[in-house]
Amino acid sequence: MTEPRQVYLDNNATCRVSPAVVEAMLPFFGELYGNPSSMHSFGGRVAEHVTRAREQVAALLNASPEEIVFTSCGTESDNHAIRGTLEANPEKKHIVTTKVEHPAVLNVFRFLAKRKGYHVTELGVNKQGDLNLDELRAELTPDTALLSVMAANNETGTLFPIDEIGAIAREKGVVFHTDAVQAAGKIPLDLKKLPVDLLSISGHKLHTPKGIGALYIRKGTRISPFMIGGHQEHGRRAGTENVPYIIGFGKACEEAMNGIFEENNQVRKLRDKLESGLMSQIKHTYINGNPRWRLPNTTNIGFEFIEGEAILLHLSAAGIAASSGSACTSGSLEPSHVLMAMEVPFTYAHGSVRFSLSRYTTEEEIDYTLAAVPPIIQRLRDMSPFYDPNK
Repeated sequence: MTEPRQVYLDNNATCRVSPAVVEAMLPFFGELYGNPSSMHSFGGRVAEHVTRAREQVAALLNASPEEIVFTSCGTESDNHAIRGTLEANPEKKHIVTTKVEHPAVLNVFRFLAKRKGYHVTELGVNKQGDLNLDELRAELTPDTALLSVMAANNETGTLFPIDEIGAIAREKGVVFHTDAVQAAGKIPLDLKKLPVDLLSISGHKLHTPKGIGALYIRKGTRISPFMIGGHQEHGRRAGTENVPYIIGFGKACEEAMNGIFEENNQVRKLRDKLESGLMSQIKHTYINGNPRWRLPNTTNIGFEFIEGEAILLHLSAAGIAASSGSACTSGSLEPSHVLMAMEVPFTYAHGSVRFSLSRYTTEEEIDYTLAAVPPIIQRLRDMSPFYDPNK
């Protein structure tokens, strides 16, 4: 029996590791094994490479190297930004975020409300996933310690105007954090111009192995260390550095910076081909999110009358990896919190699938997907009690 072709379209979950990243990491599993905090030459040689990697990450964001703190992942970066800011500003008890944040942010805010007595405002979005900036401005008060709004939504790809949001935060004297895990490397981020105080990124969305991230801390921002111990990361994050992954992260950021515009054009064309092909072939479909202001690699499509879990299972059998806009795969019957906040119609929300591409996605893979998906949707609709083929 012939195995189905393998097509990976779940890059917002994690990415294939770049061969150049693997090559850059290999020496640090062998001859360059010193601890970069050690005073001897073994440590000194490694420390030089860590410094170079920090410069590469900073260059992707147009930040200063001393503003970059290496972490284990985007979730740690988010937690450090949020909890470190609040610890450094204990007199303020109001924090603001949105209803469509990643759980690494949203669940922290809800924990702080439930366990620590913070007053939390969760801003809503419209049907395209956009914020009302006048509403945001009105919610910021002298008691607001932190505003956290993502740069790009991980489910729909919708982009948030973090330049305008940051300007409002500065006008109100509020620290502004953005989770840029999905945005970094896909759209330009210039922290010399953007009014952002704290920014989180993660390596495995940039073609590194899972287990490395970074937090940008603008010089002068009041924030407490998240991990306490040694003097690593200038006292802002204790713990021996994960050197091979830091080196790989630096290389990945260099690759992303050098290829961001070319890759965006290539990936966007393939994304648009996939999206327009599915929309033209399959009736009763709906694009979730802002169709104009979104990441170039992401499309989230609602297929009416069927369940996202069933679609994913059939796609997997055909060798296609994607993810659902529904939380059904985690055992819940509710649609995702993002689609619920956008008030996506129930029948679409439960049948939503996110396809996310990368620079390794090929046109042949898109053609294969365009041939495979329509019959899958039709088979599932034929079994659905809610589908009327005459409509």
